Amino acid sequence: MAFQDDPELQFSKDFEAPASPAVRAGAREWLGLALLALPTVLLGLDLTLLHLALPALAVDLQPTSTQALWIMDAYGFLIAGFLITMGTLGDRIGRRKLLMIGASAFAVASTLAALSTSAVMLIVARALLGIAAATLMPSTLALIANIFADPRQRALGFGIWATMFAFGMALGPIVGGVLLEQFWWGAAFLLAVPVVGLLIVLAPVLLPEYRAPNAGRLDLASVVLSLGAMLPVVYGVKQIAKDGLGPESIGALVVGFVFAWVFVRRQRRLADPLLDMSLFADRAFSVALIVLLFGLVAVGGTMLLVTQYLQLVMGFSPLVAGLWMGPPALAMIAAGVTAPLIARYVRPGYVVAGALGLSAVGYLMLAQLGGGAPGAALVVAGFSLAYLGLGTIAALGTDLVVGSAPVDKAGSASAMSETAQDLGISVGIAVLGSLATAVYRRTILDQLPEALGQTAHKAVGDSLWAASSVASELPPGLMAKAQAAFMAGFSAAALVSAVSVALLAVLAAVLLRHVGQGDRHEAALPSAVSDP
Repeated sequence: MAFQDDPELQFSKDFEAPASPAVRAGAREWLGLALLALPTVLLGLDLTLLHLALPALAVDLQPTSTQALWIMDAYGFLIAGFLITMGTLGDRIGRRKLLMIGASAFAVASTLAALSTSAVMLIVARALLGIAAATLMPSTLALIANIFADPRQRALGFGIWATMFAFGMALGPIVGGVLLEQFWWGAAFLLAVPVVGLLIVLAPVLLPEYRAPNAGRLDLASVVLSLGAMLPVVYGVKQIAKDGLGPESIGALVVGFVFAWVFVRRQRRLADPLLDMSLFADRAFSVALIVLLFGLVAVGGTMLLVTQYLQLVMGFSPLVAGLWMGPPALAMIAAGVTAPLIARYVRPGYVVAGALGLSAVGYLMLAQLGGGAPGAALVVAGFSLAYLGLGTIAALGTDLVVGSAPVDKAGSASAMSETAQDLGISVGIAVLGSLATAVYRRTILDQLPEALGQTAHKAVGDSLWAASSVASELPPGLMAKAQAAFMAGFSAAALVSAVSVALLAVLAAVLLRHVGQGDRHEAALPSAVSDP
């Protein structure tokens, strides 16, 4: 097994220390990576699973527009809220142990989501899924850092991990479409149960256990401060999405930022902090986090709009719409696998910048929807370019973040990488979704006939998916006007994404131009330890 010999640590009876930390991984390690890929796919799947199911949810559970947003992104926000805590907890109690506990909780929460009978129940289930997922993400990434001692193999392992996560995100609409054709919207959640069962059986055989040596106690005050920083900010963003800027939303954001300031000050004073702030002194670490965060903001919001466009404007069934998402998925997988290989010969900053430049072109293609519907082909082509950038930044960004940190800080670095990605997707859904909704409402409200009934007036004025639920009650031509208003909002969101991603490309080219594979942290790997 590829771990350095350390006399202060005790090995699990299933793993032995090699003579050199540079020993390349064998079949057992790669099988362990394959096992870690299973929960990784599930995590990505749950981020996008409900995009195609939203119209069905509107009919079945009758959520308000605010509840619909909570259903979509409560999962990602709760992940972001608990990732830092769970990443540090795994270093203390054992990364494999935390992985198995979190996987079991994930299966239970998935079953609750599948059986939800109201919008509130589904929101709660998605929140519980997010907390459980927060235990899985840093555990899988940190275990990869333990499994692979060879730097190039470790970089490829991170690339494969990012590809599987991105694959799960891309697979969500397709799986949702297939299952919606045959079953009800909640059936897709039950996929987690057999996957978790397999993980529980094979993890003790294929995965090492690791606990950080001499780790201190978990600082509960820091845990409270981290949640106090994240949750008010989440609430403030939600209120802005619902009612715009107001005293309540501004107050929530101020409270969150105050807690964040106190949290940072406390981490700098602690000998064993929940989050090691010294990690941010590394330029590659900090810039890669910025690219991951804002790159995922663009993808998260646009993904929701693309899936709604295919169903509500083009009129595709969930299955057909899911199949149309196949080309973007292939583009993402290709980028995630090839980007780490290209980065062996071209500096990672230039690879990231080039991929983001292509993504910006894709978002500009999507922005052309406002002048009329060019059809699904142009939409899918543009989104494929966007996903090409996603696959690249997910693979190389993760490697830059985790690879820049000492291995004994892999849990914290992994948590920060995942926090940036998941928060980015959720903020993208909230911000870009709210922008598209605002443009939609401003466009459609002036076109509603006075004779329209109160229920239909409220539905059409709320959103396109709400208008679709009362389409049979609408006068001729009004649904077409609602679709045109939706495309205007879609175009505005895509244009904002294009500009932001183009700026990220410049940032990556300038600030990461000196970063090469050999520049990242090459600290020796600590050995795996068993539970006492």
